[in-house]
Amino acid sequence: MNNKVLYIARAALIAAIYTVVTVLVAPYAYGIFQFRVSEAMTVLPAVMSSAIPGLFVGCLVSNIIGGYGPIDIIFGSLTTLIAAIFSRQLRKYPWLVPLPPVIFNAVIVGGYLHFLYFKDTPLLACMGWVGLGELLACYALGYPLLMLLTKRFGEYFKDW
Repeated sequence: MNNKVLYIARAALIAAIYTVVTVLVAPYAYGIFQFRVSEAMTVLPAVMSSAIPGLFVGCLVSNIIGGYGPIDIIFGSLTTLIAAIFSRQLRKYPWLVPLPPVIFNAVIVGGYLHFLYFKDTPLLACMGWVGLGELLACYALGYPLLMLLTKRFGEYFKDW
C-alpha cells in the first residue's frame, strides 16, 4: 500500500481515538484541572510521525466539542501540535518524550484559561492545575504506554 495512504490512515485513526477517549471522559477532560486520558497518546510521536497530525486533529475536534470557544480550539490545538513536534525530537530520550505536552499545556493552556475563564484563580495556580493533569496523563499513563510499545513493537515502528 502507498506510504502516504498509510500515513494518513494512521493519523486519522489516532485523531479518532484521541477524540473518542476525550469525549468519553469529558467531565474530567475540560476545565482548569484537565485529566485527559487521551493525552497519554502524546508519546506516540516518538514512535510514529503520523501521530503529530493525528494528535493535532484529535485535539482540534475535541476542543470543538468541548465548548471553551475559538481561543481553546485554535490555541489548545496548536499547543498540542507544538508539543507533538518537540516530543518527536526527543524520541532518543524516552523519559523526556512526555515533557513537552506537560510544559506547553501548563503554560499556554493554563495561561489562556486564566485570562479568559478563571480570572479569580491566580495565573500560576491555573498553570499548575493544567500541568498537574498533563503530568498525570503523560507520565503515569503515557510513559508506560511508550515503554510497552517500544519493548513489544520496537522493530515494527522503525519504518513508521
